[in-house]
Amino acid sequence: QVHLVESGGGLVQAGGSLRLSCAASERTFSNYRMGWFRQAPGKERDFVAAINWDVGNTYYADSVKGRFTISRDNANTMYLQMNNLKPEDTAIYYCAAARRWTAQLMRNIGAAYDYWGQGTQVAVSS
Repeated sequence: QVHLVESGGGLVQAGGSLRLSCAASERTFSNYRMGWFRQAPGKERDFVAAINWDVGNTYYADSVKGRFTISRDNANTMYLQMNNLKPEDTAIYYCAAARRWTAQLMRNIGAAYDYWGQGTQVAVSS
């Protein structure tokens, strides 16, 4: 069982920046891919970004390309640097880990991931 803990959320004005962190309870070399999803009030959970842990390939939703950057360290922490934040970025942000490659990962859907954190709130004021 992998435990994921997010941190770094908060309230920021439009145009500001936040950096989210996701710490895993074990070394993440055992995970194939880790990702960030978000869920706004009354909406479905959406894919934000993902990274393949071994080679570092990254994937982004069109809505965040050029503004968000996903990265990881060499141990067990993943990051999401969020710049030029917009009110529509307001949501609970969740990190997730997929232990192995599946075809579902190509669709960037939540069902492809095995473990989830509890989420961290991001609020962007206009």
